Amino acid sequence: MKYLTEYRDPELVEEFIKEIHRITTKPWTLMEICGGQTHSLVKNGILDMLPDKITMVHGPGCPVCVTSVSVIDEAIYLAEQPNTIMCSFGDMLRVPGSKKSLLEVKAEGADVRILYSPLEAVQLAKQNPDKQVVFFAVGFETTAPANALSVVHADQLGLDNYSILASHVLVPPAMEAILSDEENLIDAFLAAGHVCTIMGINEYHPVAEKYECPIVVTGFEPVDLLQGILMAVQQLEKGEYKVENQYARSVQREGNRLAQDTIQKVFAVSDRVWRGIGNIPQSGYEVNDRYKNYNARLKFMIDLPFAEENKECISGDIMKGLKKPKQCPNFGTKCKPEHPLGAPMVSSEGACAAYYHYAGEE
Repeated sequence: MKYLTEYRDPELVEEFIKEIHRITTKPWTLMEICGGQTHSLVKNGILDMLPDKITMVHGPGCPVCVTSVSVIDEAIYLAEQPNTIMCSFGDMLRVPGSKKSLLEVKAEGADVRILYSPLEAVQLAKQNPDKQVVFFAVGFETTAPANALSVVHADQLGLDNYSILASHVLVPPAMEAILSDEENLIDAFLAAGHVCTIMGINEYHPVAEKYECPIVVTGFEPVDLLQGILMAVQQLEKGEYKVENQYARSVQREGNRLAQDTIQKVFAVSDRVWRGIGNIPQSGYEVNDRYKNYNARLKFMIDLPFAEENKECISGDIMKGLKKPKQCPNFGTKCKPEHPLGAPMVSSEGACAAYYHYAGEE
């Protein structure tokens, strides 16, 4: 427990809170990128401990939340194909598409399975040569190495019945999209520690410099987050705009080169539509030409019409930091985890789910 309890130290938490109160002289708006950070902030009551002048808003760092309706429809289409096993992380099953969810398709008889790793899906393809096995490859840069590795393993095993539906999204382009928005309110970012463990921190320097916006990489425990907030406010009060690494116990400047090489071997950078935000150029990963036989979109020749988002869901405004979940007129009433209007209410990293479970639904 040593490496857990020290980042939940009440005395250190109190020390950081006092220092944040002491140095804050102006109103600042900070955005934590990752949904895991959001849940920790809300669950531990940190938002109520901060000075009134500091506003924390919640970014698009929940890959389930930003997966577009059209991609959900693609997954549902694949699940409904004969002799097909659709595999996914559990979070994706209740996310609504344009007409239904993967969970509803499963209830109708489709073979939809919840797995914990794409490598399990490769084994499933090996064990079921008469079935097409598709893994719903969702995530930020964090999960991309494992999804890429599954393609490499399938290729080495000569499996022609395995493919992935890629819906990977990238953090730096999303930051730029938020900062360049004319409604932008963000003064500083808390960057996602797990993403930077894979990718390092070098790609954040141009963003911080271009938009004069401090970026502090943090972990997910209370001490991590409060120290990260303190570091960001210290920069803002001094008029500095740097990239700093609070999560040094896990994040190195260059990141994990082996993981990056695996990503580059299988994926190519592509444009991606983000749910609630729209198209962000060069903000996603798609299977490259070398491994195109493992691209489910090509293998199944998917050609579905673009799906419009539910206009009652304000997830876009929430993930751009323009509104909080409780400002949605449907929060806790028409939109609940059992019957969500959008993904942020059902994902384990969704901001709406965090407020619903930990801050009360009213």
